[in-house]
Amino acid sequence: MLGRLVAVSSFVATLLLIVLLYATKPATIGPLGILIVFILMYVSVLGVLTFLLYGTSKVIHKVSASFTVKKPFPQLSLNKSYYFSSVVSLAPVMFVAMQSVGEVGIYEVLLVVLFVVIACVYIAKRTA
Repeated sequence: MLGRLVAVSSFVATLLLIVLLYATKPATIGPLGILIVFILMYVSVLGVLTFLLYGTSKVIHKVSASFTVKKPFPQLSLNKSYYFSSVVSLAPVMFVAMQSVGEVGIYEVLLVVLFVVIACVYIAKRTA
């Protein structure tokens, strides 16, 4: 059920984002339109990253099961992949938002990476 919901919402968000980007200009869309663009971008990236993380985890699990005898690399569930990707998919949105108000330097990149790492460690500890 979660997989279908993520796939459909990501597909719809991507279509709406494409339509919105082609139909309007940033100067005429206003603050609410810009907020909608960021939300649609987040949902689109969330869906792609969820299935990418889930698929990568499945492939790594199958490969590690053929090489190791004792304990193969555990496979992430779709729920856990969704949790991790919900944090990681916020990073591109944060970079675009920071770029729109100013310059993105090494300090800003390090802060976003630190935020993502802390959030992923928190999710790993809470879901284990």
